[in-house]
Amino acid sequence: MFFKKVKKQKRVALVNDISGFGRCSMTVALPVISHFGHECCVLPTSILSNHTGYPNFFFEDYTKNMQSFIDNWRQLKVDFDGIATGFLGSEDQILIVADFIREFRKKDSIVLVDPVMADHGKMYSSYTNSMCTKMKDLVALADIITPNLTEACILTDTPYSQDGFSYEKLDEMIKKLADMGPNRIVITGIPVHEHIGNLIYDNGKIHLLKVKKAGPFRAGTGDLFASIVIAEALNQKPFKTTVKKTARFILQCVKASMKQQIPELEGVCFEQFLR
Repeated sequence: MFFKKVKKQKRVALVNDISGFGRCSMTVALPVISHFGHECCVLPTSILSNHTGYPNFFFEDYTKNMQSFIDNWRQLKVDFDGIATGFLGSEDQILIVADFIREFRKKDSIVLVDPVMADHGKMYSSYTNSMCTKMKDLVALADIITPNLTEACILTDTPYSQDGFSYEKLDEMIKKLADMGPNRIVITGIPVHEHIGNLIYDNGKIHLLKVKKAGPFRAGTGDLFASIVIAEALNQKPFKTTVKKTARFILQCVKASMKQQIPELEGVCFEQFLR
């Protein structure tokens, strides 16, 4: 019978904002992680009509409700095989999520923290130095982290250089990140001439993987990257293989989005290629 071959389903807590339009955060994570066979449980940090890259948007902060969410999950005795965190909008949210991870992670749970704080050498306007410090504490609780190059600089107190970084400097940065706690790391979005590099740290081994650059920055690609990484980690796939396949998948999605003339703010049309 078909069902005899089905493995026990994994359950993942997704801590992120819900943006109704613009292919990012929860609207990316839910379909992607579900595609890989896992149950998704949503812990919203805020609700938006569309992401903040647009000139106008509806926004509702969900901080005051997050603890009630968590309290009810506790009463239901919900447990999680995976926890994945994305954009967090305040110090209070970072502290709430840190406590949530400490309480709800099991011995064999996988925790992924995507430290969404900055890009292109600049910290997001909603972030403060104090929040960045708190994010370092959250990173220390993670098994996997997926910072972009700017975020890696912030986490390691490394000045960002518009002229790029030597491999030796990148090697130093990723080792500093590993010293904070995570045993699997990928620094994404490293410019390498006409390529984009992803620097991987996997339990002491470091690799630089490159894919051809396809076009300008698109919203939600970091969320897409992190979602595939946590999903495949729960499926016990090799980390280096996952990062390589994920980068190629996103490249395919970017090319298709350009061909269909989808605006950059609308992200990438990953839905057509999940299968």
